[in-house]
Amino acid sequence: MKLARDGLTAIAACAFMAAGGVLIALPLGLFFLAVLLLLLWFYRDPDRMPPEDESLWVSPADGRVMEIGPAEHPFTGPALCIGIFMSPLDVHVNRSPAGGTIEFLDYVPGKRLAAYHPKASMENERFYVGMETARGKTLLVQIAGLLARRIASRVKRGDVLTRGQRYGMIKLGSKVEVYLPASVRPLVSVGDRVRAGETPIGGHFDEAYSS
Repeated sequence: MKLARDGLTAIAACAFMAAGGVLIALPLGLFFLAVLLLLLWFYRDPDRMPPEDESLWVSPADGRVMEIGPAEHPFTGPALCIGIFMSPLDVHVNRSPAGGTIEFLDYVPGKRLAAYHPKASMENERFYVGMETARGKTLLVQIAGLLARRIASRVKRGDVLTRGQRYGMIKLGSKVEVYLPASVRPLVSVGDRVRAGETPIGGHFDEAYSS
């Protein structure tokens, strides 16, 4: 099982404490072993295979679709926004919905409202990653929630990502929004479960796709 590199330090520290705890007192060792198993589960990072059709936009996060609708941002202009809620049990590694070049980064400090709160997208701590792709601009928004304690991003301006490539994670669950070009039609519905880098979430009006 692959592990997200963002969690390797915490996993190594917990493994050390579990080993030392066994030498001191078995219950203490078992406690840290349980914590270690939880960390291994939380930081799991399975490989994903995007669909063969390169024109399909794929989900940036594991979780449940909680909103779909029109939106606008200075980087993208009018867009289609799809919001995905990640529970603490979901894989937390985020992936690029398409291949492209990073052109916009913006960190905004803020509150820690629950991810499903109507104002979370505009008031919570969040990190914007904007990309120029062959099919238009897309914007990824990692939004911290009530439990999330860190937004981790691995990209910088000028980086080139492939579709489905890992670019960061949100620790302890929250929400990811993806702004797609306004010409995109959604291939998912509110309530659907999606998998990062694998589930098609959008196509274009001028092309035939099946949902």
